[in-house]
Amino acid sequence: MSTYLVERAILAPHNDTVAAINNYVLGLFPGEEVSYFSSDSLEIDAKNQHVEEGDYTVEFLNSLKIGNFPKHELKLKLGCPVILLRNLDQSTGLCNGTRMIVKRLGKWFVEVQILTGTHVGDTVFLPRLSLSVHYKSLNSTLVRRQYPIALSYAMTINKSQGQTLNHVGICLQRQVFSHGQLYVAMSRVTSERGLKILCCDSQGKPVKTMQNIVFTEIFE
Repeated sequence: MSTYLVERAILAPHNDTVAAINNYVLGLFPGEEVSYFSSDSLEIDAKNQHVEEGDYTVEFLNSLKIGNFPKHELKLKLGCPVILLRNLDQSTGLCNGTRMIVKRLGKWFVEVQILTGTHVGDTVFLPRLSLSVHYKSLNSTLVRRQYPIALSYAMTINKSQGQTLNHVGICLQRQVFSHGQLYVAMSRVTSERGLKILCCDSQGKPVKTMQNIVFTEIFE
């Protein structure tokens, strides 16, 4: 199973699409689903003293979704693939982008087995961590205590950079939006036979063309 998972991934340009695919596939995966909820707080920037932490409810902080940042509710099952969202310890192979498979779901930890990198096969225990990110619209820093992982049946194209896969599905229900994204997605796969592309319009109807964003200025 681990070899099967490490050779495959679905890629999409947008976080919302990735989340929808991951939730759908997890629902198909056998086993009991376990949810881990984060503890969220707000750190007010010094230059934004007129804002107080109490101005925002816990429910509002829980609802904030940021790319490459753990979600408030993390849903997992035994045997599901996950990807690490932070550099934890490069000497043990725990780097941002490392793919792993869930081996045990504890109350205070998640046990995983590393699938990629220099420590393939090693088993490690992941604790909850307090991670912070500056939230521009609030001019403040969100602090979220959560496991630094996300499901990885599907991942964003940007997150897949540096990985080599035998089977890649590219989901373009929403088109790529930045220079080089389509090239990065298509170059993750080792052969043409292992590449499948779903391309459709806003109504869900299949289309035969894909958008490829190129900055022509670089050729001038």
